[in-house]
Amino acid sequence: MNTAFIWMFAGATVLISMITLSGAQDRIRTRDLGVEPGVFQPGPLNAISDVAGVRVGHTTIIQGDNIRTGVTAIVPHEGNLFQEKVAGAVYVGNAFGKLAGSTQVDELGTIETPIILTNTLSVGTAVEATVAYMLRLDGNEEVRSVNALVGETNDGGLNDIRGQHVKPHHIWEAIDTASGGTIREGSVGAGTGTRAFGWKGGIGTSSRQLPDQFGGYTVGVLVQSNYGGVLTIDGVPIGKELQRYSYAPSVADKGNDSGSASFDNLGDGSCMLVVATDAPVDARDLKRIATRAVFGLARTGSSYSNGSGDFAIAFSTSQEMRSTFGDRSPRKRSVLQPDGVSPLFQATLEATEEAVYNSMLQATTITGNGRTAEALPIDQVRQILEQYGRDQ
Repeated sequence: MNTAFIWMFAGATVLISMITLSGAQDRIRTRDLGVEPGVFQPGPLNAISDVAGVRVGHTTIIQGDNIRTGVTAIVPHEGNLFQEKVAGAVYVGNAFGKLAGSTQVDELGTIETPIILTNTLSVGTAVEATVAYMLRLDGNEEVRSVNALVGETNDGGLNDIRGQHVKPHHIWEAIDTASGGTIREGSVGAGTGTRAFGWKGGIGTSSRQLPDQFGGYTVGVLVQSNYGGVLTIDGVPIGKELQRYSYAPSVADKGNDSGSASFDNLGDGSCMLVVATDAPVDARDLKRIATRAVFGLARTGSSYSNGSGDFAIAFSTSQEMRSTFGDRSPRKRSVLQPDGVSPLFQATLEATEEAVYNSMLQATTITGNGRTAEALPIDQVRQILEQYGRDQ
């Protein structure tokens, strides 16, 4: 069944065909499999929105036979981000990709715009649109420099990426509709056209709530999964069991050892990770937290290949860590000591792992550009987990 919706933006009409896919109602999250990565418990929503004040918005663009893309916006707090910047950091695991604005974040340790995720060739559009959005905000009338933070993965396998179908109004919609609460996952927003481990990837999220003896802080992670390797869930080699994984022998069997193997078979792709916490940690320790997010991909079976852009952004919503624009006066603040950061590292590893699984378990089959990215077969995954004694 196909349905269509028409949205109006600044006088322009955009027709986006929303395709209802078979099996979509059967998608689950990681814990529905009885898999509970790590030792810490998730927050109430098991999402990045468990960190108070953090909001997420999506614009999903599905049109015709070959447009499968979108935008995801992560907004750290409800105020004017330029006037009240959050502490932030970035970590680059492998730099085959584009993370616009990362150099200033690395230098100053602050984030001053919503974090935007989209496709590779729409980064420029997203930067321009985000800057325009910030300049229009009340209080920013005299602002002459804005550092938009925009990340991407390449959805060109399923999407007509050269058509550059993401427009400024799509960015604005994602920011304006960002909300807390339950976050849509799978084939939505910036995850609409992504693929992971040979299956459909997408947007996924998870969180961890630290016990009081470790500070009681919350860590939330959101991922845009679009990378390769050997899918591993709870230590079980799902990819090998399903006979779909990077560097699979079938390629060699066909005599194709010339480097012309499929995108997925070489482990290429990318993963964007966004980590939020309410812990009072500064930019130095936020970079260390971001590092753990990239490390967390190893638990899922990532190849970290030459062609994979593995980037993590981390920020703190703590008022203690915020910077007020134009304020040059010294201030006192309470900062978590380095010895107190280790539980946050553990929480980040766990939430990253689960967010990746959620991105795939929630994703629906998508066809575009004459290719089909199949949704991860949940029944088969469940059977394999049971064979390995992981059923609960």
